[in-house]
Amino acid sequence: MRTLLPYFKGYEKECILSPAFKLIEALLELFVPIVMAAVIDVGIANEDKRYIIILCVVLVILAVLGLGFSVSAQYFAAKASTGFAKKLHHALFCHIQGLSFSGLDKIGTATIITRMTSDMNQVRTGVNMFLRLLLRSPFIVFGSVIMAFAIDPSCALIFVAVVPILTIVIFGIMLVSIPLYRSVQTRLDSVLSITRENLSGVRVIRAFGKEDSEIDEFEHRNQALTSLQKKVGRISSLLNPATYVIVNLAIVALIWTGAIRVEEGFLTQGSVVALYNYLSQILIELIKLADLIITVTKTAACAKRIAAILETDETLTSPSAVPLGEADSSPAVEFKNVRLRYSTAGDDSLSGICFSVMPGETVGIIGGTGSGKTSLVDMIPRFYDAAEGKVCVNGIDVRDYPIDTLRGKIGIVTQKAVLFKGSIRDNLKWGRADADDKDLFEALKTAQALDFVSQKEGRLDFKIDQSGRNLSGGQRQRLTVARALVRKPEILILDDSTSALDFATDAALRKAIKALDYNPTTFIVSQRTASIMYADKIIVLEDGKIVGMGTHRELLESCGVYHEIYASQFKEDAQ
Repeated sequence: MRTLLPYFKGYEKECILSPAFKLIEALLELFVPIVMAAVIDVGIANEDKRYIIILCVVLVILAVLGLGFSVSAQYFAAKASTGFAKKLHHALFCHIQGLSFSGLDKIGTATIITRMTSDMNQVRTGVNMFLRLLLRSPFIVFGSVIMAFAIDPSCALIFVAVVPILTIVIFGIMLVSIPLYRSVQTRLDSVLSITRENLSGVRVIRAFGKEDSEIDEFEHRNQALTSLQKKVGRISSLLNPATYVIVNLAIVALIWTGAIRVEEGFLTQGSVVALYNYLSQILIELIKLADLIITVTKTAACAKRIAAILETDETLTSPSAVPLGEADSSPAVEFKNVRLRYSTAGDDSLSGICFSVMPGETVGIIGGTGSGKTSLVDMIPRFYDAAEGKVCVNGIDVRDYPIDTLRGKIGIVTQKAVLFKGSIRDNLKWGRADADDKDLFEALKTAQALDFVSQKEGRLDFKIDQSGRNLSGGQRQRLTVARALVRKPEILILDDSTSALDFATDAALRKAIKALDYNPTTFIVSQRTASIMYADKIIVLEDGKIVGMGTHRELLESCGVYHEIYASQFKEDAQ
């Protein structure tokens, strides 16, 4: 929780006023039994209607004041808890945006979503209850005992006996329940995780006819969660019966003792009623306190998980100043004995990577699945940092660039075509916010997307569904290429981003990119030799190492891996 305390800054007043008003309300509540005792002992006993009316007015005033203080306390508690949650939510989201890909890989998307939603809601609710009830319930309990002693010390001894017994029972049940509640939260995370996987991968599940097995797996996890919830529910359900039995026995003892004291003339009937009310208040407040502690325990567990993300140091740091020393004669991109190992991997994903690319050159990168193609190009925009060696852009280590400056030079199209809900124009302007329609149409033309966009209703204003569900795979890929081209980048990275295109469209796209007047340095990652065979340089990867580098013809003669890939795709030419 210490990590989260700074987010209360600005709400110190509310954090003080809320419990303060609750204490005043509790104090007023302690006077109600005394007033009722006076109504019985004086007003009713003497048949004094005027006195009864006056005290009834006093009770109404106490109720109205209590309501006012209670509403004020709730207002300040809600303001503090909601404001705290808002600041924490913003800080958590900003921190996640600043995490490196390694940090995101380590935490996981499902975990981040849970922390941003259910955990955050639990923290907000817990803070609200904590501010309102933490001081009120103990104050009522101890205040009731003190008032009981003020009325009659002999009867108050019953309070002294019953309060520790109630405390032991309530907190004993609570101490058994709390670890189980933590386990419930863990199993709930598991159910949420499999639910998210099934919803996001529903088409794949249906394509492979795995509905029944996934239903069985969900039922298994859900049943484990249900069984644990039933167990903790059974234990928690003992709370009310056990406490009410104890309190009712105490009430019997109180009335018995009170009757004797009344008979002896040491106590009035109204005082017995007041003592009974104080005993009932103690029971109610102890149960409230137990519920509060369970809620606060859940809140603490959720806060700890949120703090764990905030404390994750897998963030990218970069200098604030633009580096000096870029030279026209320097390679556009240079890898100097680079080694990469993912934080969750047991072995290097890339090792001994050395090559340089001059401005305007086109580089093809090819290799088998898992050979490290995407890992290599991901190091240029600094999605991952080298464990050893350097990646340089224009002669300067990428770690010496401000992140915005570095990525402003690069247009990247990832393997998965990601589009956002909104218009085509909105999506393309992610490339450059100040781009006009002429720039957008030029990028669409180069990306071979102008024809289908022109046929859409509204053209640039055509609305794209979430994740581009209302577009085909090839259309999504061409729009993501256009988005990267809008930026007019110095370095263009196409990471297997034309896999959904036919050969003719793919060839037309590469030809159009080659003809661009600003002549970007282009990296084409592909499984197709046809997509890279006309590149100025081709890099062949196998098991994270460069096993061949050169032109298409040079590699056919010197690189067995490249020749094998080419032969599998062009059997007649290879023979």
